[in-house]
Amino acid sequence: MQQIVNGVFTGSIYALFAIGFTLVFGILHRLNLAHSAVFAAGAFIGIELAENAGMPIWLAIPSVLVAGGVLGLVIERLAFRPLGGRHDAHFAGLISSIAVGAMFLALLQARYGPDTRRFAPDTFPQHRYDVLGVSVSLLQLTVVAVSLVLMVGLSVLVARSRLGRAMRAVAENPHAARVLGINVDRVTAATFALSSALGAVAGVLFALSVNSAQLSMGFNIELKGLAVIIVGGMGSLKGAMVGGLALGLIEVFAVTQIGSSWRDVIAFGLLIAILLVRPQGLFGSRKVREV
Repeated sequence: MQQIVNGVFTGSIYALFAIGFTLVFGILHRLNLAHSAVFAAGAFIGIELAENAGMPIWLAIPSVLVAGGVLGLVIERLAFRPLGGRHDAHFAGLISSIAVGAMFLALLQARYGPDTRRFAPDTFPQHRYDVLGVSVSLLQLTVVAVSLVLMVGLSVLVARSRLGRAMRAVAENPHAARVLGINVDRVTAATFALSSALGAVAGVLFALSVNSAQLSMGFNIELKGLAVIIVGGMGSLKGAMVGGLALGLIEVFAVTQIGSSWRDVIAFGLLIAILLVRPQGLFGSRKVREV
């Protein structure tokens, strides 16, 4: 049970990162590789607000959410919108997003330097609770709760709100959506803002959990995020949530049962096995080619 709790804690951060990742791909069919830089930026901004601005962490996290949304708008404006009319817009946007992500990291290094930054020891209460032999910290409960609230909130927004209906229409056929009077550019910008907002919060929650923020912290989780959205089903929000939690559980059990050096081998090996059995992912639908 202790390892299940630890796995859910780790997996909730992976899922929050992956659901933001898959939101852009599922609706706009674009792969935003600047998402890892937003993840790192969220961690550094959170530490800046908590340490230098003296903001309590319960207020810093919503502020990071807003900052991440602004970064998403910047990514959409710089990396994707100018290239929208090209015949190779998908590939060009992918390369452009890498460039914008590198710019974000360069700006972070110019502001904070290359060294690791940390939260002060008293940033978050160090309370622990023992329930049925399982030790759970207040930080773990908070990270899981925040992640679940944001993921469920996004799912409800996409499924039931006016913006969500517009997103689904754009995902189905952007040209038809435009004919029906939907402002596709506005929906696109909102999608990037929501995606990056979730990625930034995932970054600050991860930095809180390990009490460490580095410029390269997003690279490893980006690979895991890609694996999660592929295994869960490309474009599936439910798949990103389930895949992220599953990856966290697999990693924790691999570390405890075999060893930390085998963590990624076991985790990614099982993910590959799932794809061999179900190529479309856990919640993806099989594509049928029309002849």
